[in-house]
Amino acid sequence: MDKKLVNILNQYDFNGTIKEIKPITVGHINDTFVVEYDVECKTEKYLLQWINHNVFKKPIEVMENVVGVTTHIKGKIAEAGGDTEREVLTVFKTKAGENYALAEDGGCWRVYNFVDNSYSLDGVRSSDDFKMAAIAFGNFQKQLADYPIKTLKDTIPNFHNTVSRFNDFKVALEENKSGRKDEAKEEIEFVLAHEKDCSVLVDMLNSGELPLRVTHNDTKLNNVLFDKTTNKPLCVVDLDTVMPGSSLYDFGDSIRFGANTGAEDEKDLSKISLDLDLFKAYVEGYLESAGDALTENEITYLPFAAKLLTFECGIRFLGDFLNGDVYFKTEYPEHNLVRARTQFKLVSDIEKKFSEMQSIVNQAKSRV
Repeated sequence: MDKKLVNILNQYDFNGTIKEIKPITVGHINDTFVVEYDVECKTEKYLLQWINHNVFKKPIEVMENVVGVTTHIKGKIAEAGGDTEREVLTVFKTKAGENYALAEDGGCWRVYNFVDNSYSLDGVRSSDDFKMAAIAFGNFQKQLADYPIKTLKDTIPNFHNTVSRFNDFKVALEENKSGRKDEAKEEIEFVLAHEKDCSVLVDMLNSGELPLRVTHNDTKLNNVLFDKTTNKPLCVVDLDTVMPGSSLYDFGDSIRFGANTGAEDEKDLSKISLDLDLFKAYVEGYLESAGDALTENEITYLPFAAKLLTFECGIRFLGDFLNGDVYFKTEYPEHNLVRARTQFKLVSDIEKKFSEMQSIVNQAKSRV
């Protein structure tokens, strides 16, 4: 048994003796382990997790955000008569009363409750799956609608500031560190032609036309836990990127990831399009759970958010291609360029289907 992990766990006041520590291989950023304790002839489980300080430069601020948000949600669940042990993550405190534990090497660790009899999905199997995920993220947004936003730390500045992302792209284009900009002429022209889109949501946030909200910032399907018995969504997990932002960021990224008919790095662009049935399912689920907590502008700009967040992801891929693949992991030299092309193809398809998307939103809104 790993002595380092045992020493970290000894900072907590858990009952029983450690039976087993098993690594979870899913996930690319933090190291996660399931810890089993023997407690009077039964087993109790916890999640032990290292916070990757290479990604999250201020892990203690990350934990302040996580604890604040989960505590707030727990209160909402209790008011509604829900299960606070399964419908929200719980951060355990150390014997010293801290929300995190420090290892001898200075690494920052935390312990969550283990939600048993649950599962997550890596991909959309059906429109029902996608709708259930939308209900979960919509409920997450509604539960946090009255969260004291000024207390939330901005742990990754400008994470979804598309103006800032566009400026980063222009620097990458000018410097052309990889020497490959001639391989991406068409994609570069596409980005430059869409510059005006970048400031729309940023300007609306700055003017107050959009409210500042608690945003998850990683609204992929696998960040929702489902109940194995009912197949209903239980809770939203992976809260490290929780920050102030627009609810439209979370919605748009969900559509970018989940309603694309092809893979993120599909070379055959004929396979890339927006699945309107999946878009409809997500809109209906999202507005069903969060609709009465959203403003008119937040609902109206849902289709635009899908376009903008897809575009933003594309310029990040293209910028990394120009920089020499220094951020995203790649499997072959053109990988980031291929990824950028899929995003831009999806943007183009969203533009073609934009009026249909607006109609879907209006129909769903009328039922809220």
